[in-house]
Amino acid sequence: MTIQQLKYIVALDEERHFARAAEVCMVTQPGLTIQLKNLEEEIGIKIFDRNKVPLTPTTLGTEIINKAKKILREADEIRNFVVNEKNLLEGEVRVGVISTLSPYLIPLFIKAMKEATPKVHFIIREANTGQLMKELETGSLDVVLMATPTGNPNLIEHPIFKEPFVAYLNEHHPMANNEFYELQPGDKTELLLLHSEFCYNAQLLDICGIKSPGKLKEQFTYDISSIETLKNLVRAQLGFAIIPELSILNENNSGLFKPFKEPKPVREISLVVSDSFSKKLLLEKMNEAIWNCLPDSLKKDFAYRKIRWNDSPYFAKSVSDYIKLNSKT
Repeated sequence: MTIQQLKYIVALDEERHFARAAEVCMVTQPGLTIQLKNLEEEIGIKIFDRNKVPLTPTTLGTEIINKAKKILREADEIRNFVVNEKNLLEGEVRVGVISTLSPYLIPLFIKAMKEATPKVHFIIREANTGQLMKELETGSLDVVLMATPTGNPNLIEHPIFKEPFVAYLNEHHPMANNEFYELQPGDKTELLLLHSEFCYNAQLLDICGIKSPGKLKEQFTYDISSIETLKNLVRAQLGFAIIPELSILNENNSGLFKPFKEPKPVREISLVVSDSFSKKLLLEKMNEAIWNCLPDSLKKDFAYRKIRWNDSPYFAKSVSDYIKLNSKT
């Protein structure tokens, strides 16, 4: 017995005609007749007296049809309940954010979400990509804001924007007075990286021919996970860094960072959920809030890049693509 079969017998009761009932149910008349026969054989009761015109339910058939109507109403209530739950903008939501994005976007995000979803309590956790993906799969987190693609088939990614990378230079760097940054032969040994777990490090290490994080003046090795620490190392003239654009929004000294020439390297930032996540309206609200709190310069640049992304095979999708296209060493 199926919900669809119950819908068929209710339609037959209302129309009292096979052809009209089949039209209402958007099936062929033979298909409806077969389903009615299958149901009657399964329960061992004739639901309709086919010898009467118009078609008439039997005595037991009338009771079965009444119960079918009740079941269908309850099925609709379940459907409505699920829809309401998906669109319910209240309760607790656990959000993970990668460490290279959290300090710069989360303060803006919190303010925007307080206005968009005042009844939702967000628990925000900052961690690295690997930890966040694991906690998302185990259910410890509901949503993660991170760089994508993840390459994980169990996760669903909802891209929001693409964030450009910029070069962060000290005042003595050869490109310090240029409008744009271009990779210099000596930069490979001066490139400062975050901890190896951050995804774009592997690309830079590979392209620049570096097997391990560099040394500071050949005396120190380092294992750090803070972009702010990288910036301070650059200011101390201990190398240069490639960092996300949002991390320099509050910089007072614009001379310390330089944009790349086209094609610019970017990273895609997405809301990532498990394949069982159902609160689509919440994702829409989060997506909208994040987009609205982005600086206009980044949104304008993204609109331009979106066209280039589709049209140009030479547009850099990552830092490594940029260096491949621009490095002559």
